[in-house]
Amino acid sequence: MALTVTHLDFSYSAFALSDVSVSVQRGSLTGLLGPNGCGKTTLLKLLSGVLRPRHGEIALDGRPIAGIPRRALARRLAVVPQETHPAFDYSVMEMVLMGRHPHLGAFQLEGPADLAVARDALDATGTLHLAERPYMTLSGGEKQRVIIAAALTQSPDVLLLDEPTASLDLGYQLEVAALLARLNRERAVTMVLATHDLNLAASLCDTLVLLRDGRVLLQGPTRDVLTGAAIKQLYNVDADVEFHQRAGHLTVVPVRRA
Repeated sequence: MALTVTHLDFSYSAFALSDVSVSVQRGSLTGLLGPNGCGKTTLLKLLSGVLRPRHGEIALDGRPIAGIPRRALARRLAVVPQETHPAFDYSVMEMVLMGRHPHLGAFQLEGPADLAVARDALDATGTLHLAERPYMTLSGGEKQRVIIAAALTQSPDVLLLDEPTASLDLGYQLEVAALLARLNRERAVTMVLATHDLNLAASLCDTLVLLRDGRVLLQGPTRDVLTGAAIKQLYNVDADVEFHQRAGHLTVVPVRRA
């Protein structure tokens, strides 16, 4: 088991996650689904160690992450946020090399081995040709692939992604989805992604966790969890869920508010 969440409680002033238990299998691609404000991003922040739970435990390979030093945790687990706004006009290579910081000592600079890791990550995400470009001049899809490359440069076992295709046009959505599927398959990186895109989740994820009002509604294999009844319970929306022969996965067509 890569990640386990056991009876987790967490609260802000007006929101709470309550008694959340989730198991993420090693090498799996797990999707977090639910309406706005259900706790998807909060759960990702808890999994990454950015937030600490009030009660319960999060463990990485059986070891509570609360007891893992931040630098050591960053070598095992990387985060791809919804948006990245660097403070300075970094080049793509500089952005990606930031992923090597957990592997460097105090005041240590990146060496040839770190550059090789960064170039490999850029190549894996199809962005090596952009290495010298200023990051802020890139398109949305290019930026997202570069941030995924920066996460890969950490050499993580687990990748946490928050809305990885948000604000991208259809072509870039398909491109990023194909990239994640390939990285999961070829590099065996365990992935947990939060998304509003049910069809993205259907095409990518082998496991789903459905969240509503800070609680786990359902979890399990995508083919079992992603049903019209579950979508109605989750979003109060009637939807048709069918296997699409040409796409090769389930597809979701929202019909109306229930």
